[in-house]
Amino acid sequence: MAQDPPHPDSFPDATVRYAEHDAGVVDLHLPSVPNGTLVVLVHGGFWKERYDRTHTRRQARSLAEAGYLVATPEYRRVGGGGGWPTTGTDLEEALAALPELADLVGVGWDRAVMTGHSAGGHLALWLLSRPLPFAFDVVVGIAPVCDLVLADELHLGSGAVAQLLDGAPITEADPMTLLADPPAAEVVLVHGVADDEVPIELSRGFAAVHPWARLTELRGVGHYEFLDPRSPAWVTVAQTLHPPSGP
Repeated sequence: MAQDPPHPDSFPDATVRYAEHDAGVVDLHLPSVPNGTLVVLVHGGFWKERYDRTHTRRQARSLAEAGYLVATPEYRRVGGGGGWPTTGTDLEEALAALPELADLVGVGWDRAVMTGHSAGGHLALWLLSRPLPFAFDVVVGIAPVCDLVLADELHLGSGAVAQLLDGAPITEADPMTLLADPPAAEVVLVHGVADDEVPIELSRGFAAVHPWARLTELRGVGHYEFLDPRSPAWVTVAQTLHPPSGP
């Protein structure tokens, strides 16, 4: 996955620090007309150092223009001091800091959702298995690496799972096994049937084992269409984040 330079219009309104290491920052995209919802947008890239949060900036900006407060946390990745459990605990620390960081920019929320693409989807689902500093109403995994055992067997990302774990038990990081009980948040998976980077079989297997997870399959959609906020695939994701309609 190549990272295109972000368009200047998609740059964050603020970048704030949650930890002292180089990756300990969160980009904040502020809504002009707030709708009261926080979106935590977790980037993917098979947990590898060369893929960072900047490739999600167009998505983040499109959500901010729709009224969301968008937080895109960075985290340490394989090749940059990350790996398990550091990659996960960085995100836990980022979430814990978000209420205070949002106060700094003067935007609060009364509803929170989280979404992540690919490895970011794995991390978003993993976070649901952890004690959270605030509740999420919806968590959306976009083409998520939601079954680490199968992902490892398929050698996805040129062995990315083994590189992430580096000897750590797979059960400590795998949402397939960690989410044995239904979480309080609604869980939605959105996956392209034509995805050849993270096959849809991972999401199908997750939804079969965990029927409380709702799977939306998009025919003719691969892995990277979700990164374009103008694409029908991204529109489908954005619709899952909307607050429920009133009576």
